[in-house]
Amino acid sequence: MDTLLQGMVEHWTVWFVTAVLIVAAVIDGAILKVPNWLTFPFIICGWVHWTLDSGFAGLGYSLLGTMVGMMLLLVLRNVGGMGAGDVKLLAGVGAWLGTITTLWAFAATAIVGGVMAVFMIMASGQWQKHYAMAHQILNEWKTVRKPSKLAEIARERKPTMKLLPYGIPMAIGSIAYFAIAGLLV
Repeated sequence: MDTLLQGMVEHWTVWFVTAVLIVAAVIDGAILKVPNWLTFPFIICGWVHWTLDSGFAGLGYSLLGTMVGMMLLLVLRNVGGMGAGDVKLLAGVGAWLGTITTLWAFAATAIVGGVMAVFMIMASGQWQKHYAMAHQILNEWKTVRKPSKLAEIARERKPTMKLLPYGIPMAIGSIAYFAIAGLLV
């Protein structure tokens, strides 16, 4: 128990990010949205923390992490494949934990998200429908070169789809990475 407590004190920023990710996952699972009241303070507090901790170098570290976290998901958001709250949530992870940890958390998130999507498809029993939809989406990405048009098409399709609240795989994947990397103890 002392090791856990010591780890929580030494790695309090990772534990804080973990708590925010859990809150975001619960909210996203309930309402399919990660709210701004959670993401904006999360990002800004990361900038403030690192500025107070390490001055301009700390702010640079945090801003770079924010940019990397944001850019990893922004392309998918811009074509309607993900909500803006998910983008801001990963940007917040970057603001607190920097570029490298954010990249690894993103990789773990992508794996968990893919596995969850496969299980959702299996549970629906509609392989053909999902295969055809994936094929249609890939074809749209190849032929409709305008991101705003792709986002519009995705919005129109959204009511017919079973959505994966991405805050859930982001929390599971990130926290699993934190545990595997020894960042929690």
